[in-house]
Amino acid sequence: MDKAFVSQVSQASRWFVIVVITALLAPVSAIAADRAALERDARNLYQKLTAKVPAAKALSRDAVAVLVFPKITKAGLVVGGQYGDGVLLKGGKAAGYYNTAGASYGLQAGAQQYSYAMFFMNEHSLKALNEADGFEIGVGPSVVVVDQGMGKSLTSTTAQDDIYAFIFGQTGLMAGIGLQGNKITRLNE
Repeated sequence: MDKAFVSQVSQASRWFVIVVITALLAPVSAIAADRAALERDARNLYQKLTAKVPAAKALSRDAVAVLVFPKITKAGLVVGGQYGDGVLLKGGKAAGYYNTAGASYGLQAGAQQYSYAMFFMNEHSLKALNEADGFEIGVGPSVVVVDQGMGKSLTSTTAQDDIYAFIFGQTGLMAGIGLQGNKITRLNE
C-alpha cells in the first residue's frame, strides 16, 4: 500500500479522534448557560419546518409535543459519533432540554450537520421519552422517519404511529454503511 496514502489516513484518523473527544467532553454547564439561544433556535427551525413541509404542519396540529434538535453534528472515519442538544416544546412552551448522542462503526467517512424534529403523537410516546434513563431510538414506541415521498401523503388522519421524525437542513457530506446506536437523554434543569 502507498505510504503517502497510509500517512494521510493515519493523520485524518488522529484529527477525527481529537474532534470526537473534544465534542464529547464539552462541559454540560456551557450548554446549560446557553439554553435561551437553544430554545430560540429550536423555535425558529420548528416554525420554518412547519411552514415549508405540509406533513409537519399537519402533524403539529395533533402532536402532544415536539422535540427539536436545531443542530446535530455527525462525523466519522470507520468509527463515528454524533451529538446535539434540543428542546421539547409542549403547548408552545419549553418543557425540557435534551441531548442526543450516538456512535457508529463501519464503512463510513465524512462530517455533516443537520436538524431533527420528533413529533410525539400521544402521551404514551412522550412518557417513554421521560421515564427511561435515556430514550433509545428503535426501542419502545415506533418512530417513523418521514421522507419527501411519504411526507406528501401524510396527514393527521393517516398518521397512526407514535412518533414522526423529520431530518432537515443537512450540510456537509457523510457516506457509508455500518452499525449505529442513538440515545436521547433529558438534561437536568
